[in-house]
Amino acid sequence: MRQLAYDVIVRPVVTEKSSRLMEQGKYTFEVLPAANKIEIRKAVESIFKVKVLKVSTIKVRSKPKRMGVHVGRSRSWKKAIVSLAPGERIEFFEGATV
Repeated sequence: MRQLAYDVIVRPVVTEKSSRLMEQGKYTFEVLPAANKIEIRKAVESIFKVKVLKVSTIKVRSKPKRMGVHVGRSRSWKKAIVSLAPGERIEFFEGATV
């Protein structure tokens, strides 16, 4: 499946944990569930012009949710943690605060 770089990366994930990982040169993104590590690496390198060393992916499963008598589930999604080469950084994340 051939994807465009901007289609593979859905959004950046900015949480307290991902902010701590940024100090180690690791950045977190929500990606397409069908995207593989090679596609994610190429997308991050082309969008942000950085050198990617490693990509780790995690499937975040849905959780049961309730609102009064109505029962449902949150959505499931795929998360990618991208490790950059030493000295590389993504400027887009630097202004993000939690």
